[in-house]
Amino acid sequence: MKKKITNKKINKNKEDFSGLANFISGKFDDTDNRFNELKTMFRELQGAVDSYAKRADAYFQEMVVLSHQMNRHEKWIKQIADKLGVKLHY
Repeated sequence: MKKKITNKKINKNKEDFSGLANFISGKFDDTDNRFNELKTMFRELQGAVDSYAKRADAYFQEMVVLSHQMNRHEKWIKQIADKLGVKLHY
């Protein structure tokens, strides 16, 4: 014997499923918002890391230049000491 489906049952099922659909939709919206927040945080972190890397690179380049300058000054001091006959002690 087949059960007869009435409009009342169909409407009740629609109401039951619409509540579930709204719940699931809300969960997807929450998940989307959290992913968007994570994307924003990742972009900010990536920007901070890039900024730090740029500053570190400039610092290391400056250290190389200063090291060469120091070596050049030390060479000149030795040359001057040799010309003057002064013995340098380290």
